[in-house]
Amino acid sequence: MRILMAGAGATGGYFGARLAQAGQDVTFLVRERRYQQLQASGLVLQTPQGTETLKPQLAQANTLTGHYDLIIVTVKSFALDQVMEDIAPAVGPETLIMPILNGLRHIATLQQRFGEDRVIGGLCKINATLGDNGEVIQMTPLHQLYYGALDGNNDARLQRVDAALRDCQVDTRFSDNIMDELWEKWLLLSTLGAVCCLARGNTQQILTSRGGEALLQGVFSEILSVITAEGYQTRPAATARILELLSDPATPMTSSMYRDLTQGFDIEADQVIGDMLLRAKRHSLATPLLNAVDVNLQVYLQQR
Repeated sequence: MRILMAGAGATGGYFGARLAQAGQDVTFLVRERRYQQLQASGLVLQTPQGTETLKPQLAQANTLTGHYDLIIVTVKSFALDQVMEDIAPAVGPETLIMPILNGLRHIATLQQRFGEDRVIGGLCKINATLGDNGEVIQMTPLHQLYYGALDGNNDARLQRVDAALRDCQVDTRFSDNIMDELWEKWLLLSTLGAVCCLARGNTQQILTSRGGEALLQGVFSEILSVITAEGYQTRPAATARILELLSDPATPMTSSMYRDLTQGFDIEADQVIGDMLLRAKRHSLATPLLNAVDVNLQVYLQQR
């Protein structure tokens, strides 16, 4: 299977490297700065098991040739419009596109551009970041990759995807209910991002602060009410596990949006929080805590 990994940051770099190491034909689509960095130093993975370096196949938008069987999109959500332009020449009659982005807005955006039958569901769970020299740093052993048809019909095309991905040295989950997995990932991610960005700290600091637990539970409840109104078929055991994970004061957690914010970078405010508020408004749901978070993030973006 010919695979194009759109992006070679922490997510794309890690999972793309594992696919390449498993013998898959993987090309990384990157910008000029990342292209030069990877050409010079290779793709470096720093994992709990040690450091690995591989020489990746690289392409830039103006050097893409031929069609790909699978395009995995791993950029930040605010870069999606440009990436759609970049990958368009690589999309052929049989191409499937698997976005691994935060939120859910990107699915409709990709479907409108490339067709509903081309876009499949995907998400990952990994604690990873890029180091100062562009190395991919996997901070914990967690490295899960979920994928499946958005309508649950994992036909022969999806079976081919699973055959390519399942032996790539990561924990793969071929799901027949990927939409609920996506809703639950957004529940976790948006709650974590909201409380960390609003309080400017990790979950341990928040939970040990006066009112911190009430803040976290309040944000969680608001978000759960929104996604349920939007069509999430509540799985009580799954949502209870998410809340339990977030509420453990012994495990300090932060979101990628919070880490980007503390470094002064652009953030996925509209895609993670703003879109949630738009969906709440559609159902006339009161979400005062999410509104406070959204105002906070808008002010941050104005001040950048």
